[in-house]
Amino acid sequence: MTDIAAQTQTALTRIITERQTKGRVPGLVGAVARGGKLAWSGGVGSASLDKPGVAPTADTQYLIASHSKTFTAVAIMALRDEGKLSLDDTVDRLIPESKHAGVTVRQMLSHVSGMQREPVGDVWDVMAFPDRAELIAGWNEAERIGKPHHRFHYSNLVYSVLGEIIARLDGRSWYESIQARILQPLEMRRTTVGMDGGPAASGYYVPPFSDVPVPEPLLSLGAMDACGGLASTAEDLARWTSFLADPTDEVLSKDTLDEMCQPQIMADLDRWQLGFGLGFMLLRVGERVFIGHTGGMPGHITGTFLHRPSGTAGIALMNTSAAPSPAALATDLAIKVLDDDPVLPEPWTPGTTIPTELAGVLGTWFTEGSPFVFSVREGHLEAKSPAAADYVAPAVFEQISPDVYRTVSGRETGELLRITRNAEGTPVKLNWATYLCTRDPLAFGQHL
Repeated sequence: MTDIAAQTQTALTRIITERQTKGRVPGLVGAVARGGKLAWSGGVGSASLDKPGVAPTADTQYLIASHSKTFTAVAIMALRDEGKLSLDDTVDRLIPESKHAGVTVRQMLSHVSGMQREPVGDVWDVMAFPDRAELIAGWNEAERIGKPHHRFHYSNLVYSVLGEIIARLDGRSWYESIQARILQPLEMRRTTVGMDGGPAASGYYVPPFSDVPVPEPLLSLGAMDACGGLASTAEDLARWTSFLADPTDEVLSKDTLDEMCQPQIMADLDRWQLGFGLGFMLLRVGERVFIGHTGGMPGHITGTFLHRPSGTAGIALMNTSAAPSPAALATDLAIKVLDDDPVLPEPWTPGTTIPTELAGVLGTWFTEGSPFVFSVREGHLEAKSPAAADYVAPAVFEQISPDVYRTVSGRETGELLRITRNAEGTPVKLNWATYLCTRDPLAFGQHL
């Protein structure tokens, strides 16, 4: 059952049908998740050409390839939160036999280490992938082709090594760690290394000059599973995006997931539309920013992108090596729902009390010549400039001691707000991030 309007569902079906037709995709699944669940899905074409006309569904497994990196990144951050590593730790500290010095975990997560893209040995040419011992031996032979943080350079090699770091610190294989830390708590039962034997899409290559698809091989990536070995379904990926929208502490705290979504590097220097956080692509489409990842394996091209503020995600799964942009398809589906059938806002409900200590603080204060309105919402002190756009969230404060507050979100997050009162207890000035706030607009130094 879905809460998406019938007219919007028809439009979503049209999007995936047109994309499947134009892109000549044997079998395509599109889906939208919101409100913590799969809200809509549709399949076009054939999951396998052995059964023509049997369309894939939300329970059809596809190789999701580099989506695997987001699971690896979450596991690394969980280990960080447990005190087992630091983002500034270097590989040679965590893997003593490493001969590369100064390559940090943070650099690896955000693809700014400067290390080469793939393991040594032309793995995608010979289709032979390293085991754990071969991975580290190859890491030592690999080139550091760029300076750290100098530019974005995508690397399957470094994410494979992050998988080895997880295995060593967790005392189990990368996949066992991902299962215990993420897949089982989130009930992602059909997210597996390789196909699990259930309903699955067969992979194909559709040549440019004919319409006869060629079957693609199903590969085993060995120690590269951490960078691209997972398969999943639209149903499971909806659960994944629901977690990313509203994290559970059993897997990862909200603060840490927020940290992962902070931009570390701009990947698209021409248009500034694609950045990278700690494991997540940050994709701007119009006025919205989506987090997620794409994936590509022989015969499978996929993408999952979430608009975190609304909890709305698009999912695109295609069984062809040369497919339409999975990021564009996933975000097109999400945007269609966001634009045409947005979730109704929660009705406003009146507050019941104004904290006594805040009564004299409410109203307009001026700082650096400009006004800020301080108000109480749901018992919390907030501040916002009247000139700020509607999409700009207010600064929110939490009291830490009498007349001292911490900014916990919005403008100047982390900074203190101090209230100074006169002998009668009336607030006469505020200091926010040390800047003076007064009831009347004053020039710098005018109050002295």
